Amino acid sequence: MKGLLLKDWYMTKKYCKYYLFVGVSFIILSLMSKGNMFFVFYPCLLCGMIPVNLLGYDERSRWTEYVGTLPYTKTQIVSAKYLIGLFAQIAMLTVTCIAQGVKMGIDGAFVMTEFLVLMMLLLIMATVTSSLTLPFIFKLGVEKGRAAYYVMIGVVCAGSIIASNLLSSKVQAEINLNGILPIICLVGIGTYALSWYLSIVFYKKREI
Repeated sequence: MKGLLLKDWYMTKKYCKYYLFVGVSFIILSLMSKGNMFFVFYPCLLCGMIPVNLLGYDERSRWTEYVGTLPYTKTQIVSAKYLIGLFAQIAMLTVTCIAQGVKMGIDGAFVMTEFLVLMMLLLIMATVTSSLTLPFIFKLGVEKGRAAYYVMIGVVCAGSIIASNLLSSKVQAEINLNGILPIICLVGIGTYALSWYLSIVFYKKREI
């Protein structure tokens, strides 16, 4: 398992370096923009696509066939992709939250409840993108499953509009009062775990 993670880490450094540039660019844009949540959410979506791109390189290099000769189970192969994606998402989520916290502080508008709501929204977006995309990839392959990526773009666009409205003081107060958002976060984490399980099931049934 450690070998699979190292292999994916080396591939990420070689083939996904531009993700760092794009992610940092969007974080900077989010600091300069006024209320456009798309710039805030997109870096999380981008990190969620790292496993998809790694799977694409695996298929083109025929790694998916070669790995069958190595002492790794299909469960470990799937789990390595989910873990590398999770590490990338947590790192980007942390940087984004720090940047937004600093922005709120500089603007003199830092409110802990608003900051926590923003972090929970980012967590939801980070988990949902991978959760809905990877099972299709592991079931159908990268080319056929890539359509799920475009669906995720639509989800992020819609989510950014909804989040902009949710962060208004009136709606946010209702969310904090009812405790809806923490429940949605738990659902998002549960969805990620379910997606992980489904990907393992689909990949075991798939003939390479």
